[in-house]
Amino acid sequence: MKLLWWVWLYAAVVMCWGWWWQRRHQNIGVVDVLWAKSVAAAALLLALLGDGALLPRLALGVLGGLWGARLALHLWRRVRSEEEDGRYRYLRDHWQGHQGKIFGFFQAQALLVVLFALPFIAVAQNPRGEGIGWVLAAVAMWVLSVGGESLADRQLARFRADPANKGRTCREGLWRYSRHPNYFFEWLHWFTYVLLAVGSPLWWLACAGPVVMYVFLRWLSGVPFTEKQALRSRGEDYREYQRSTSMIFPWFPRKSAHSKELPR
Repeated sequence: MKLLWWVWLYAAVVMCWGWWWQRRHQNIGVVDVLWAKSVAAAALLLALLGDGALLPRLALGVLGGLWGARLALHLWRRVRSEEEDGRYRYLRDHWQGHQGKIFGFFQAQALLVVLFALPFIAVAQNPRGEGIGWVLAAVAMWVLSVGGESLADRQLARFRADPANKGRTCREGLWRYSRHPNYFFEWLHWFTYVLLAVGSPLWWLACAGPVVMYVFLRWLSGVPFTEKQALRSRGEDYREYQRSTSMIFPWFPRKSAHSKELPR
């Protein structure tokens, strides 16, 4: 568990830089980039310094590192090319630009990096090096979840890039079956480390990944903030989307009594 102090120290320093960057560029959204980057760094650090068998640690370093790098790069492109996310613009206005509160928000993300590094500890301490079947299952889970999240991100980016879609809600591809398919696949991704931790004396820590991620996405930082902003910007169109489409878990769209055929 001493390794978690190094994870926290790294994340805290990175978030200090992020706070300075947002102050200069007026964009809190960089915090998401740095969170993904720091979690990826935690996977690499714990894989390198853990006491477990080589195979699960190697899989942790590769899969955790690639997942975080992809997510951080995707978010960085958005931060660099778009205005501040509406959720964070609302937060900045709510705090009246108070930099002390914004700094505290960034440092809270450093603590969340430590929380989401707990599954990595379970994998890094896994003594079973012969569990190739579990590693292959973890790789399959990673490919499915990261591939699905990447597809959802591309579909949304393509929709938003069309000026004709301004003020409209994306209902294309995976977004037809879930209001947040990217969140669904992000949650699914954390089962990768549950599979890699099979045989570890700390296996139960790996289960914290999908549980904590679902709590955050469903009730804390994901869906509530995103949907409040969507209702502010898209109004009735998004309310209709809420009535017809599953929140997180993909399912066939429902027919709403209030629905009207939207122009394509």
